[in-house]
Amino acid sequence: MLQVSNIDVFYNDVQVLKNITFFVEDKKLVSVVGANGAGKTTLLKTISGILKPRKGSITFNNKCISEMPTHQIVHEGVIHVPEGRSLFPDMTVRENLEMGGFLLKDKQELYNNINTVYGLFPKLKERSSQLAGTLSGGEQQMLAIGRGLMANPKLIMLDEPSLGLSPKLVQQIFDMVLHINKELGVTILLVEQNVKHSCQISDWAIVIENGEIVLDGPGPSMLENEHVRRAYLGL
Repeated sequence: MLQVSNIDVFYNDVQVLKNITFFVEDKKLVSVVGANGAGKTTLLKTISGILKPRKGSITFNNKCISEMPTHQIVHEGVIHVPEGRSLFPDMTVRENLEMGGFLLKDKQELYNNINTVYGLFPKLKERSSQLAGTLSGGEQQMLAIGRGLMANPKLIMLDEPSLGLSPKLVQQIFDMVLHINKELGVTILLVEQNVKHSCQISDWAIVIENGEIVLDGPGPSMLENEHVRRAYLGL
């Protein structure tokens, strides 16, 4: 589904990603893990078209998207839920969801998608008329993911969905990410610093350090890797 091939990405003259290559299969959950500043967010920004690779290519469903503008990549079915949620704080929960479905032409489909999101996140239904900026951190993250689902994504990219949440909410978010992948059949590219949780639920995991892929393999088995255990799990 998604093929990233030998991309180099720079901020001005500073190289951030070096020769990144990996593949995401349809309906799989792939995690990209690593420390803060490793280049994970830059990778998602490049796939979504905010940044352009200086070398290499990115294809999605056999279409080259490396040079496409972001709005066209969204039309292709690639949705990016950014770090920090980036909600519309002065709009209600429902209005934020409606903004997520702005590409939908059928009002019935929009209505059905909102109900699907409310089914996944019942608290959002309870707070449908509440301003997004007044929600708790966990509720805001639910809304950010729900808004991303409104566009019927073929691939949804989640950037640090557990950031700043309590351990209980972290588990809820990861359970919901797994549900979206396995039950709804949405392909997921998950960027996380929480190595343990993300590897546990992933079909495949990629470790990025200093802008380069240093390890990859089946998610759960990565937790047995000596380097991962020492560098990220404190074991």
